Amino acid sequence: MDAQGRGRADNIDPADQWVLNPNTGEYELRLSPSAPQSSVPGPRRPNGDRGGAARGRRDAAPGRTRETRQARGADVPPQRRRRGAEPEPPPGRRNRRPVKKKSKAKKVLAWTGGSMALVLVAVGTAGYLYLKHLEGNVTTTDVGSAGKKGFSKDEAFNILVIGTDKRTGQGNEGYGDKGSVGHADTNILLHVAKDRTNATALSIPRDLMVNVPDCETKQADDTEKVIPGTENVRFNTSLGQDGRDPGCTMRTVKAVTGIEPDHFMMVDFNAVKTLTTAVGGVDVCLAHAVNDKESHLKLPAGPSKVEGEQALAFVRTRHSWGNQGDLDRIKVQQQFMGSLMRKMSSSDTLTDPTKLIKLAEAATKALTVDTGIGHVSTLKDMALELKKVPPKNISFVTLPVQDNPAEKVHATVVVDQAAAPPVFDAIRNDVSFTEVKKKQKAAKDAAAARLKGTKSQPSEVRVRILNGGADAGSAQETLNWLQTQEGVLKSENDGNAPAELSKTTLEYAPDQAAQARELASLMGLPGTALKPGKSVTNSQGLPAMTLTLGKDFKGAGVSLTAPKKAPDVEKSTADKAKCAS
Repeated sequence: MDAQGRGRADNIDPADQWVLNPNTGEYELRLSPSAPQSSVPGPRRPNGDRGGAARGRRDAAPGRTRETRQARGADVPPQRRRRGAEPEPPPGRRNRRPVKKKSKAKKVLAWTGGSMALVLVAVGTAGYLYLKHLEGNVTTTDVGSAGKKGFSKDEAFNILVIGTDKRTGQGNEGYGDKGSVGHADTNILLHVAKDRTNATALSIPRDLMVNVPDCETKQADDTEKVIPGTENVRFNTSLGQDGRDPGCTMRTVKAVTGIEPDHFMMVDFNAVKTLTTAVGGVDVCLAHAVNDKESHLKLPAGPSKVEGEQALAFVRTRHSWGNQGDLDRIKVQQQFMGSLMRKMSSSDTLTDPTKLIKLAEAATKALTVDTGIGHVSTLKDMALELKKVPPKNISFVTLPVQDNPAEKVHATVVVDQAAAPPVFDAIRNDVSFTEVKKKQKAAKDAAAARLKGTKSQPSEVRVRILNGGADAGSAQETLNWLQTQEGVLKSENDGNAPAELSKTTLEYAPDQAAQARELASLMGLPGTALKPGKSVTNSQGLPAMTLTLGKDFKGAGVSLTAPKKAPDVEKSTADKAKCAS
């Protein structure tokens, strides 16, 4: 700035004022040739030496004095012009042109620009520090193989949202079960479709009778402990009981639904209070007035706004809805979540910096997540992906259940084996419970066309089978089924695939299309599973197709064709408000 302030560095980048002299190995201040340089002090030397032997050696070379070098510019690299600046005049005419003094306006602009740069740096640093601060708010749990290591913006994803009944936080002593270790009181499996056209929030009743599988957990000292599973117990005991962590709940969800949660988010009573307060309250509607002595909720009929303690009382209320059971409370909680989502994504919230900061603080402090999404940037990416889904296509569905037939006084429920599997299939295959426009209709039509045409006889189908992520033994099981039950005798088990696949595939050469259609028909493969490519050579040296069983493989003889339409079940959507009754 000093050189520029004296008008000696017009059109020269300030970073170029100091240049390396190759003869001395030191940086020297280079000013415009139009200004005298004799007054510029040289670099300081130790013990006060301002020249020393080194300078003497340099000056000893004949015809290469300091003044000569400066005049010729022989050893100092030439100045670089700033982009857009006028070219330097030819040698001998440099000093004929008067030096223009920088105007006051340019000086002000220079100082303002510098100040703005400092402000931008400060804001950027503050933003980074604030993100790190928010990251420090988030609690993480290592669930090991129960969850994925990271998050992909290009794939469908499943988040298990768990609400515990643990009495943590100020003012929560009177809630939940006294002394509870924190059971899985509220459970929602949120599935977001790959194309982001739809999402489904599947509520899982806490009183659902399930078999909790063995669960590997990581202890505080980093050792691992396997907690034995238990049969015919309430779903809510999959967390907290016997030291089970959220990974145990994730494994239980997979065992019950066949849907594998990728990550989990866990909240306690404080989350409802702080989040609703951060957004300035959530709109709810009641079909009748409520004065619940258990939850202390007192609201008139019609619309109301709840936040803090009142919002928590609203979602905890059970005896004022329907048959006073947990299933009717689930419906009210779903309506509440839809309203909260609308409020969080409203322009009133998104354009209010104060609300956004409060919301960021409340959300991060309320969350416990797995290590795979334990970074604020990852949570932000996940939220942005969910925001792409139109609220009208976010469906809230309850897992279909029946009263437990083993009980005379019904207190628990069991999976409805007739109604539940179609719901699970629809979620696994990205089938929306609402009408959506298909972005990839043309691609799906092309895939479906691969199934049309002539088919070979089973005895003519030649295929090798690989396991690419299915359960152990699936390749041999499929081989036995094809040979003994379907007559595909020219088949063989070729072991494990080089890499795991999420979806089962069948690769074939053009002249094997008829074989591919027959095998797809026998196995119930969708058109998207058929991959035109090239054949391989089997153990007999003959051309064969390659069937790779992916993670979606359900077992020999079980169809993999996705349902075209979701089953007709009771549901609500995030875009519409309903009155709790």
